[in-house]
Amino acid sequence: MHNLLSEAVNTYCENHSTPESEILHKINRQTHLQTELPIMLSGHLQGRILSMISHMIQPHFILEIGTFTGYSAICLAEGLPENGQLITIDINEEWKDRCEDFFQASGLANKIKMIVGNAVDIIPKLSHEFDLVFIDADKTNYELYYDLVIEKLKPNGFILADNVLFHGDVLEPKTAGKNAKAMISFNQKMMRDDRIECVLLPVRDGIMLCRKK
Repeated sequence: MHNLLSEAVNTYCENHSTPESEILHKINRQTHLQTELPIMLSGHLQGRILSMISHMIQPHFILEIGTFTGYSAICLAEGLPENGQLITIDINEEWKDRCEDFFQASGLANKIKMIVGNAVDIIPKLSHEFDLVFIDADKTNYELYYDLVIEKLKPNGFILADNVLFHGDVLEPKTAGKNAKAMISFNQKMMRDDRIECVLLPVRDGIMLCRKK
């Protein structure tokens, strides 16, 4: 499991956080039963953090890169106003119908638009300015996704990037695999970019939180 906290600490944190909704619990369960890599799911604790951040920011437009089974999209959309919208992009069409069923069951379907395709091709065509962007897709393209979204991010907008600690492998650059090396490079890029300020949160597999100045 990509969790840098001990199982006991993680469980304690979950037990002292607002419980998952019924639909989120269902998505969590089905993801673990029906996918080969259920660890890609944001899960209870991270999901509540995403929801809390969204409520704090009060975004009108959110972009998510990497839908998977729709869990994080619902969590982020919880903080949208009535006329807000979340656009979520995933290259895999396999779960699209089920994701849209989950969005409907969550009561947030009118706020979530799922697009299947390559985010590199789709993002430049989006006309929105975003208040919040969540990057949780193929790690080797994180820097490219960042470059594509930074100009579409409003001043004082936020970018969240998941898995930036990559099992803790970022601490061992000499032996790191390609995904961990991509995260090392991405983290360094964030530190060099004077358009943003950032903080790396040691939650689950690491979340980089950036604010555009």
